[in-house]
Amino acid sequence: MLTKPLLDTTRGRIVTRLQRSELTADDLATQLGLTANAVRAHLTAMERDGIVRRVGTRAGTTRPAHLFELTPEVEQLLSRAYVPLLLQMVDVFVHALPARQVNALLRRVGGELAATLSGGRKPSGSLEARVRQVSTLLNEQLGALTHVERNGGYVIRGAGCPLSAVTGKYPGVCLAMESAVTEIVGSRARECCERDGRPRCCFRIGNGRASRRRR
Repeated sequence: MLTKPLLDTTRGRIVTRLQRSELTADDLATQLGLTANAVRAHLTAMERDGIVRRVGTRAGTTRPAHLFELTPEVEQLLSRAYVPLLLQMVDVFVHALPARQVNALLRRVGGELAATLSGGRKPSGSLEARVRQVSTLLNEQLGALTHVERNGGYVIRGAGCPLSAVTGKYPGVCLAMESAVTEIVGSRARECCERDGRPRCCFRIGNGRASRRRR
């Protein structure tokens, strides 16, 4: 989610206005008390960075004016619904099903997530190369901020946890990520996540090939 200090900047104020409706540079300039040229400069940079996009035109006094909206990716970042909904879903599963069945479901979710993260393509090369590719996928797709350590085997260790809001209350959610890492790297992974204080991801990778996932 975008932080309040960031939203207090000019670009943040533009984002806030575009959450409500599509607007032109002139609309934004009027609402923000800026010149249209200043707003256009911000919109150009924000369009380049994938924050806004053009969605059509509106008739102007001399020529059509471009309408801008937030990109779907930014809309998702701004949403406050995902974490409460995910927490509620896991809570329902935990209280409605036996622990063994909940864990099995979480592992299945992880297996399906693996296909989404990797685009159906398996990392190739040596075990070390595959582990590093998985770490990169976690960082690029989930914002996990992980790195690879060599300690007898391989360890994917995170500076934090992108699912900390959920894993703090339901540690079993780590099993989903354990299954995702196993599925993608093609070798058995064991979660060794830190859940006290600030949660941090951790997965130890074995040398054996992963068994075929059951459906």
